[in-house]
Amino acid sequence: MSSSMEEKNYTGLIPPQETGVIIDSAASEEFESPREASAFFEIAKSRLLAVNKWHEVAGKASAEFQLVDKDGHEVNRTVEKGDYFKIDIPGPGSSAGDGYDWVQVEDVKEVSQTDVDSIGIRVRPSTSPLNEDKSIAHFYSEDSTSTFIVTRENNKVTATIYDRNTKPNTDSETIMDKVRHVATGIGAIFGGSKLQWKGLAKGLVEKE
Repeated sequence: MSSSMEEKNYTGLIPPQETGVIIDSAASEEFESPREASAFFEIAKSRLLAVNKWHEVAGKASAEFQLVDKDGHEVNRTVEKGDYFKIDIPGPGSSAGDGYDWVQVEDVKEVSQTDVDSIGIRVRPSTSPLNEDKSIAHFYSEDSTSTFIVTRENNKVTATIYDRNTKPNTDSETIMDKVRHVATGIGAIFGGSKLQWKGLAKGLVEKE
């Protein structure tokens, strides 16, 4: 589980792996020319930034994502640093998160070089902005991060999702949450997350 594919870390957003497991997902498309790839990169980038539509991009069985600003209001815009994702995964939700899993956006970063364009979003499990509960409302621990990246290299566009330092969240206040987070976290580590992110990566770079 500890091996990873070559990281496309042009943005510098992917943290070092120190604990837990690595989960990587990727999908790519090649184009006739760098110019075509650049044009498609813009499409893939707009899909990446439109988090509320990830459910449509990733396919039917996927979780639903809603962007929430730092004051707890649902918003319909492109993602910004400091936002939250309110995630509705199939199955029972987290009570600390009012039935949802929550992550906060630590950074959104874009780089452009001669033959490379890359944009990424890094999120980390967080408390819910909607209540006073201070426990992490997610089935992964707060060591864990997910980094969503779209990259153009010459005539190739790749979507990659890197889960790093991935461990189940065992610090929950309630027994129900603890049981749920560990079961869901282990399930996600051994397949669920991979499936979810595979669908999203594929959808991000799907040609029209």
